[in-house]
Amino acid sequence: MPVHENSATPSLDPSEEAALWERCRRDDMEAREALVIAYRPLVFWLARKFRVPSSSHADLIQEGMLALVKSVDNFDPERKFRFTTYAFYRIRGQMVNFLQRSEARAPIPVDDDFLEIREDPAEDAMDTALSVAEAITHLPDREAGVVRALLMEGKDVRDVAREKSLDISHVYRLRRNAVARLRAWLGIEDATKRA
Repeated sequence: MPVHENSATPSLDPSEEAALWERCRRDDMEAREALVIAYRPLVFWLARKFRVPSSSHADLIQEGMLALVKSVDNFDPERKFRFTTYAFYRIRGQMVNFLQRSEARAPIPVDDDFLEIREDPAEDAMDTALSVAEAITHLPDREAGVVRALLMEGKDVRDVAREKSLDISHVYRLRRNAVARLRAWLGIEDATKRA
């Protein structure tokens, strides 16, 4: 079962996952471990959403992993919730609590408003975030690199331009093209077309 720490999506087939949850409910430690490993990328993905000093990053990951294990232990698949939704808020909450304790205040998560994703009330915020992460993998390399740097790493446009040896206007153009592709991929209506 491959694990990709650069993606927030689990590497499990739905039928395989259902079987693991069933085994986990019967206290099968191997199934529990397989679920924790499969959802471990969610912890790394969430940790990248915070601007923290590198000295705190490993502790942030550790807190996230503890929350993930607790989430696996307490999740009830019969309630028909997605595990990513259930675990997302618990992992993020434990990370914020850790940062509040260690830094006396929580850092602001990286802002991804430039995508201007309009959430439908029926749609889950975590599903949207996972869909965006998946959609980014389908972008051309340059656009994907710019979006990852701006969205997931929280870098400034000027910093991205300097790192990639590009003109700032070209970074904005790549971002604009990437956002258009992401909107199309995710089926998000363009605000300019609605008017």
